[in-house]
Parts: sequence; C-alpha cells; structure tokens
Amino acid sequence: MTLSKPYLLFLGDAKDELAAKTAHGIADWRADWCVGQLSLPGCKAHTNLPEMTPVEAAKAGAKTMVIGCVNAGGVLPEIWIEPIVTALNAGLDVATGLHIRLSSIPQVKDAAAKNNCKLHDLRFPELSLPTGSGSKRLGKRLLTVGTDCSVGKKYSALALQKEFTQRNISADFCATGQTGILIAERGIAIDAIVSDFISGAAEHLSPANKDNHWDIIEGQGSLLHPSYAGVCLGLLHGSQPDVFVICHEPTRATMRGVLTPIPSIKEIIDLTMRLGRITNPNIQCGGLAINTMMLSENHAKNLIEELAEEHKLPATDPVRFGAAQIIDHICQELKLA
Repeated sequence: MTLSKPYLLFLGDAKDELAAKTAHGIADWRADWCVGQLSLPGCKAHTNLPEMTPVEAAKAGAKTMVIGCVNAGGVLPEIWIEPIVTALNAGLDVATGLHIRLSSIPQVKDAAAKNNCKLHDLRFPELSLPTGSGSKRLGKRLLTVGTDCSVGKKYSALALQKEFTQRNISADFCATGQTGILIAERGIAIDAIVSDFISGAAEHLSPANKDNHWDIIEGQGSLLHPSYAGVCLGLLHGSQPDVFVICHEPTRATMRGVLTPIPSIKEIIDLTMRLGRITNPNIQCGGLAINTMMLSENHAKNLIEELAEEHKLPATDPVRFGAAQIIDHICQELKLA
C-alpha cells in the first residue's frame, strides 16, 4: 500500500491525545511525510505540526489527508463529513482506517468522483485468508503483548525492530493496525478480520523465513480486556512468538474504555506463557516495555529498575530510553539471535 505524500493529518474532535494515536504515530515515526494537521473545535490533541485548512495544505504540497483519530467501534461521526469533503474539493486523496468505507457516504463518494481523488480504506484488505494451522514454521518472531490497549505495543515493536536492525540483525515490523500500516505501508488490520481467520492472518503476516530473520509483530488489545481479548489471543496463536515483550502503562487503574482493573504484569506473563505454548512450546518472555510518558525522568528510571528487579527481566521504556536491554537479553541470555 502506497499513499500519495505528503500528508495532512486530520485530528477531528479527538477527546484526548490517545484518541489521536494514528496521527501521533505518523508524526512521530514518519515526520518527513507530514505537512500539517487539521483539528475541529473542541479537539484536545496536537501533533505539534502547523494547523492548516485543506486548501492551505494542498498549497503546501499535501497530497493525502489521513484520518488520524480513532474512536470505539471505528465509526465516522457526522461532523467529520464536511472537512473530508472539503479536503476532496481541495484535490486531496483521503485515507482512513475506520470500520466504514468512505465510498459508502454519498457526499464523500460524489466529491471524490468530481475531483478525481482516491479514497483509501485501510481496514478492508483484499485477501483470502485461511484459518490458522498452528504448524511450526521457520524464522523467529517477537510479539508485543499489553496489560491494556493503547499502552505502546506499536511503538515498542518499532523501537525493537530498529534496535535489531542497528545490530545488523534481519528484522521486519509487521503492522496489525491502521497506524502501523500507515507507518510501514504494509500489514493487515487484524481487528477487521472475521474472528475465525485472525490466527491465519497472523500466520500470513509473519510467514516462514530464514532461521536468523525476526518478524516483530505489533500486538493488539490485551488478553484480559473485556472488549479486545479475542484479537489478542488470535495474534498470539497465529504469530507463534519465540519471544513476547510485555507493554505496560503504570499510571492506569482501569483498562481503557471499561471499568475492569488493570491486571498485573505477572498475570499477563503467566497467561501469555500458558496460551502461547499451544502453538509454540518454547515461548519465552523477553522483557518489559514500560510506557513512562506520564512520569518524570527520575520517577520513570526508578520504576523501571523496580519492575526489572521484581520480575527478574530486562525493563526499559524503549521509546524514551532505547530497547538495548531487551535485545541484549534476547541475544545473550535467551541465545535466540
């Protein structure tokens, strides 16, 4: 998948920064692809890109407006239609990872046709997928697993892939969500796959490879999240990880969007080991990726040290402090690379 660049990132009326995680992901990892952002009144997110109208963005060279905000259920609110049509009238293509096809909205479909613009729906892969086989395949795989949703599984996977690559170890980032697909320009939006085929999609995404090659698979949801446990389990079985990394945000009391208490890191490690052994009996935990964005640097370092000692595993914030400790553990202690 290749979209015309550069991008105008649409933040809509995002209620907080996490609601604009797609825009943040692109701005953080592909800043050179972006010219500006477009937000609606009441928006509580910001990417630090200049605010632009679609017309201003087109004059600045933008080619595509990317819908960079998300919501529960992936719906497209009525108030987003007008700015999408305005972008199309300015000559911009529009890309979205929502659970609705842009062409299903008459005003959007008509504006795209009138202006000869493209509509990109990232969550509708044109693939014929099998059910998961569970058969062991060559190559090595790492899966990021969360204690909750939106805790940094994508960012951790990208940071781990970057560290592998810097050590001249062959590694690919395998995107499983709309933001990851926009960053990698390949992948499968796993949460849009019919449930029977989720593990098969994970197998397709991380196929057999050379024994020294790593696929770093972006995790989704959490095994104990009441809303999103299914997609997480399908990814675990299909990716057959040799190593998983636990991603955790330490300031939350309940899981995002529900009142269920955050599970402990140990609970998720034990459950991942138990369920992961179904397709890879040799699965191992490679470390802890702690999202310390809400903490001061000193607090973050102290907490990471405490968690590493408590769980006898390497711990870091891979975005803030780098992923070297985890990769060292995989290479030297687990002897997998």
